[in-house]
Amino acid sequence: MPTLRAPVAWAAYALLALVHLVAIVLGADALASVTQVLLMPVLAIAFLAERPSPGRPRALFLAGLFFSWVGDSLPRVTPESVDFVAMLGGFLLAQLAYIAAFWPARGGSVARRSPLLVLPYIGYAAALIALCAKGAGALWPAVVVYGAVLATMAVLATGVGMLGTLGGILFMLSDSLIALGTFVPASDFPGRSVVIMATYAAAQALLALGVLRRFGVAPAAAPVRSAAVSG
Repeated sequence: MPTLRAPVAWAAYALLALVHLVAIVLGADALASVTQVLLMPVLAIAFLAERPSPGRPRALFLAGLFFSWVGDSLPRVTPESVDFVAMLGGFLLAQLAYIAAFWPARGGSVARRSPLLVLPYIGYAAALIALCAKGAGALWPAVVVYGAVLATMAVLATGVGMLGTLGGILFMLSDSLIALGTFVPASDFPGRSVVIMATYAAAQALLALGVLRRFGVAPAAAPVRSAAVSG
């Protein structure tokens, strides 16, 4: 059976994301639901099709994609009263996995190279938490924790290059719109769901590409056994 080539997998991810966004615009809820659940598995296939170098960053990034999938999927099978908590829990684990994946590249992050550039991330997270404080109620501590973890992920993502930097920023934007839409209803605007999912899909892809560029790919001719041993 021929091996799935990386360009085909990336094209499949881009097409799936586009179909998902169109489904949201058209109000095709069933299609939007199915395509959202498929996004992270297809991205994982595209990521692996690039033959990322064996090691902890690869494994941890894949764990982040898995927990992102959990965050996308779990709210669909949980009671409405806890669906936000289910989503938050999945993505909290995803952000922690990404933090661990990016940690080896922390020397190239703004935290090490230009510490003052960390301040905008901190300020943005603090402002978001403050805006959501009243509406979050009993969930406010969880929002604080998630906001801090999200900002940490975005800062460390700068260590995997410009692609990672953009991915981290877009992830913060996407999650910010979710939080504001949930806890600050007055902030809602037409097309918010489309913007959330467009930035989310782009963020995940950019983080994946950043990891591939920063940590490299396995040599095409390397035996499978050697790759497994080196991992």
